[in-house]
Order: sequence, then C-alpha cells, then structure tokens
Amino acid sequence: MGDARARLRYLHEVLDLLYPPSTTTSARTVLPHRLVPRRLVPRTRWHSVLGRGGRLLVPDGPDTIETYLGEVFGQRVRTVLRVRPARRANRKPILSARGSDGVLGFVKVGDSDRARDLIRHESATLRMLADRPLKVISVPAVLHHGLWHDMDVLVLSPLPITSAAIPPGLLNAAVTEIASLGSCAWHGDFAPWNISAGADGRLLVWDWERFGTDVPLGFDALHHFLHRVLKRMGPVGATQACLARAVPLLAPFGLSAAEARRTAAHYLITLADRHDRDGHQPLGPASTWLNPLVDHLEPLL
Repeated sequence: MGDARARLRYLHEVLDLLYPPSTTTSARTVLPHRLVPRRLVPRTRWHSVLGRGGRLLVPDGPDTIETYLGEVFGQRVRTVLRVRPARRANRKPILSARGSDGVLGFVKVGDSDRARDLIRHESATLRMLADRPLKVISVPAVLHHGLWHDMDVLVLSPLPITSAAIPPGLLNAAVTEIASLGSCAWHGDFAPWNISAGADGRLLVWDWERFGTDVPLGFDALHHFLHRVLKRMGPVGATQACLARAVPLLAPFGLSAAEARRTAAHYLITLADRHDRDGHQPLGPASTWLNPLVDHLEPLL
C-alpha cells in the first residue's frame, strides 16, 4: 500500500474514533491535497481552489474530541489533525487545538495500550521536569491529562518555535542537562524533528515519551546524529557512520575513544532492542544493519 493510501486509511480510522457519527457534519479539507495527505483542517473559502479532491465531511455532533477539548479550555475549539503514516509502533492521533486567538495546545490521544503507556509516561516525565530548574532546555507544560471514551487525552502547551539554526554547542549542553535529570538520563528520541531553537537561547525539546535513565552519557547525541543522516545514507550507512563518528561526537562529553565506541555499540544494541519490543522495524531487520557491525562491536562490549 502506498503512503497516501495508508495515510488516508488511517485518517478514516481516526475520524471514526474521534468524531462519532451524528446528524450534523462540517466540511474539512485534506492538505496539501488528498493525494499528499498531511493535515485535516477546518474548511475555509480558499480551499475551493483545490476542488472537491480535498473535501471531507466530518461528524460535528455533541460528543466529539472537539467538544471534549472545548470543555477543557472553556471555549469553542477546532482541531487540525495530523494525517500520520499507519505503519508506526507508537502511532496515535495527534491534533492541535485552536481557539479564536490561535493554537491553544497540542493533543495526543492514547487509542491503544502501547499509546496509552507512552502518553502516561510522557505526562509523568513532563510533570517531573516542571519542578526542575532547567537552564538549557525548555519543555512543554501539561495542560490536561484525562480520559475520554476510555482513551487517554494529553494536552500540552505550544512552544515558541523559531526557524533559527541550532548551535552545536547548544545541542551538547542540552544532552548534558538532560543526562542530569536522572541517573544518566536520556530523552530517548532526541531527533531533529523533536527539537528547535528557542527565542530565549534555550533548546525547545518535545516528545518525551521515550525518556529513560541508566544509560551511558551520549546516547542522545548519537540518536540525533543517526536520524540526521538516516534519510541520506540509509539504515546500513547511517548505523556504520554512527559507530565511525562516535569518537568526535562524544569527545565534548569527556569520553575517551574506547568509551565513545563502547557507548555507540551500546546505543545501537539498545535501539535494536527497542524496535524488537515494539514489534516494529523502522530500520529494517537488525540482521541487515546491526549484525554486520557485531564483529567490530564484540571487542567493545
């Protein structure tokens, strides 16, 4: 199944979940186009230039996720729904809640056991971070965490994202501060799409579902590097580069060459183990990208 078809199929599954059938409907638009579905937004006049290809009727009765969020915020809410690929281990409905003055918050809906566990873990992590005097990173606040139709609904505050480039020193300082949040902690998904430069000079960091402790210092730096080069190099090339570049990547954290290589080996094995536990292999079978490195990794372990 192609990406567009997979996304649209998942979109209709999510609509049935979040917008139960009713006698009234409202028009929404799939943007940028039904053939390239990325967002479902409330329909406006200019959407007519897209023709009917992007038009979708959505139930708009008294028992939808929008009415629930309206009660949370105390005002009328309209949502923009991200149309995500269906093939994800941690897939879940993601929405932005919008009021008359703009975005009120970002919403995650736990519609499966795995998604609920991740949402509850992120909620607990962010509440813990709210009590910490963070100097380098800035994180969302939990605005609401409740149950709706037996699904966890987590609402997070929006962060003031900028388009400025992230200084390398800021990345390293963020990795160090995150590590100090627990016993050798790591964010767990410190990928380029989960961070941004903040206007106040701090690093904005979101998606804390995978936060964990008791890992070697440097896991987040390795994760960031791997996912930065993954699309360009593919899983095999990217994982090889992650091991090959470990020494300069981890030198700012005071690791020796041997410690850096050992940390990279530990990180790649931890990543493979996560994929195995999730029952999802975004990099392909570990036999194709991890096993070829085993001969080099064994002396380090």
